[in-house]
Amino acid sequence: MSTAGGYRVRRFTPERGTWSRLTARDSVLRRLDWVMLLAALALSAIGTLLVYSATRNRTELNQGDPYYFLLRNLLNTGIGLALALGAVWVGHRALRGAVPILYGISVLFTLAVLTPLGATINGARSWIQLGGGFSIQPSEFTKITITLGMAMLLAGKVDSGDRRQPDHRTVMEALALAALPITVILLMPDLGSVMVLVVIVLAVLLASGASNRWIAGLIGTGVVGCLLVWQLGVLDEYQLNRFAAFANPALDPAGVGYNTNQARIAIGSGGLTGSGLFHGSQTTGQFVPEQQTDFIFTVAGEELGFVGAGAIIFLLGVVLWRACRIARETTELYGTIVAAGIIAWFAFQSFENIGMTLGIMPVTGLPLPFVSYGGSSMFAAWMAVGLLQSIKAQRQMSA
Repeated sequence: MSTAGGYRVRRFTPERGTWSRLTARDSVLRRLDWVMLLAALALSAIGTLLVYSATRNRTELNQGDPYYFLLRNLLNTGIGLALALGAVWVGHRALRGAVPILYGISVLFTLAVLTPLGATINGARSWIQLGGGFSIQPSEFTKITITLGMAMLLAGKVDSGDRRQPDHRTVMEALALAALPITVILLMPDLGSVMVLVVIVLAVLLASGASNRWIAGLIGTGVVGCLLVWQLGVLDEYQLNRFAAFANPALDPAGVGYNTNQARIAIGSGGLTGSGLFHGSQTTGQFVPEQQTDFIFTVAGEELGFVGAGAIIFLLGVVLWRACRIARETTELYGTIVAAGIIAWFAFQSFENIGMTLGIMPVTGLPLPFVSYGGSSMFAAWMAVGLLQSIKAQRQMSA
């Protein structure tokens, strides 16, 4: 064992069955994917400016302090970075043994939302108030625990060399693991998070090499489930209205279609280069609701224009590209599955968030990764980046 880059690290050589020394060249910092890290940092930095622009004049939200959301977003980003570093330090392989505990804690917190501890915000009982203006959204962390839990089950026998792909029993166990928290989140109801989790489950199964019959069966079951949810009245009226407004934007432009219409006006007014940071008339006039969270992309479209909004999409693409590269290059199925789940999460959530501001996707209340204001979403996104970095770093250590 030796010290490299401030970390005590060592490498196992399977051929020799011993631990070999690492040189300074093999330090943890050198093994990180700096392209991904810098892209994610750039997104968080841009997001902080956009959050400040959207909230500096919102006295009913910022308690009279124009820097209130700016400082809190910086704090959230700092905590997120610390969590990412912790994930790299511990390592995704070490976390594999703690997955049952993490999953249990995640389920308990998710269930707690349905108790008197839960708080309803924007129609969804998805939060737990901690006091002092702080709250936590357990469904954000469920995205991580479901990914890790399913990966642990599906890769168990494959990584040990017992099988070439997960058997049907293992797949059923993995689906049961995901079904419990998804059902609870559906009861909140938090349809946006359920959509993301379903996409994660499909991506994890595809990456694990599970039979295509499972994928086809799940898609068919999902279609039937959506019809039943619609017919049985599981969704609240405001959620049904959102889908109605998506299907027909002109249905009620001053009511259920207001958010989408104002979002499109804000983005369209930005043109090529925008009206300038902090100078957007729609943003300053507070015409777009929830602009610091779900509709943060409208601030970019109006004030930074097509160029600035395109830069955000480009940086998100860079994060996904590097994540796909990590998933492709890792030699263990567990790491591949974890990376695939995170890729599906980031890709779908980004598409849904940007799509709803453009009117091509229904409004579901999903934040834009790294950009939207929100502690839980920021923490979970950076923890996911830390897991990806761990997969890359530990692959090189064992090479």
